[in-house]
Amino acid sequence: MNRSTRNTADQVLAETPDSTGTPAPPYRVLIVLLMLSLLAGCASVARERLADNLASAMLNQDDPDTVRAGAPAYLLLLDGMIRDTPGDQALLLAGARLYGAFATGLIKEPARVKRLTQRSREYARLAFCSRYGAICEQAGAPFAEFSTTLDRVAPEELELLYVYATSWAGWIAAHSDDWGALADLPKVEYLLERIITLAPAYEHGRAQLYLGVMHSQLPPALGGKPEIGRAHFELAIAYSEGRDLMAKVEYARRYARLVFDQALHDRLLNEVLAAPAEAPDLTLSNILAKQQAERLLQDEYF
Repeated sequence: MNRSTRNTADQVLAETPDSTGTPAPPYRVLIVLLMLSLLAGCASVARERLADNLASAMLNQDDPDTVRAGAPAYLLLLDGMIRDTPGDQALLLAGARLYGAFATGLIKEPARVKRLTQRSREYARLAFCSRYGAICEQAGAPFAEFSTTLDRVAPEELELLYVYATSWAGWIAAHSDDWGALADLPKVEYLLERIITLAPAYEHGRAQLYLGVMHSQLPPALGGKPEIGRAHFELAIAYSEGRDLMAKVEYARRYARLVFDQALHDRLLNEVLAAPAEAPDLTLSNILAKQQAERLLQDEYF
């Protein structure tokens, strides 16, 4: 029971003597405490359900401009709920997801993206560290020390690991001008590899998509391994059953352009334009993917 509930119980009991004017007997104390605990639990469930509904409304919206205009109100609401119950893991994860999605998909100004991805990463860190403090303590340690702690993450807590990893990845992308941030990429890659080891299809194969992007940064001549990236992109498409259109856009943008494969590039982007956008929790991402596909096809890259 939290402190506010306990204080309320004390007040209720002090103000509620029995018919003789004597303090409430023990069984009445237990009843009041039980009732207040149930009410607190209901409030917690209501907050978490609201957070889930906010996330679902945003991810399934088919008009990015509506989300761009309305999301700040959602984010402020989540900030308020998190401030009220700072240890609520579900709220922290929802906040990390929404801030990350808003920053990386709908905001263009670099300074704002940096601030928003910082908030996303902080919420994810608070949620993850409340459960796996020992791993968080190694976040700034050398890679070898950091990687040895990850086997402590239980398979049933993949959401914690996934949000922690992807929020960190979004933060690094926003701070790509910072060599200190880029130095953390191997750690994020290891987190994502841990996810696909435990559940390769998790979140429509999105961990595969992140790894595909990471492995498609440099050509082979400079030490890159784009064919590993290609394999991850193919798996991301397969695990989402082709419904995650952003996987095809990033495949074209990162891999096909890197190896100068125009046929693959154009095929992937035209498939995106021809595909339906509506898909559970992917609709907003798919609308943005279609917009990006149009722009990429109009580029005179090849």
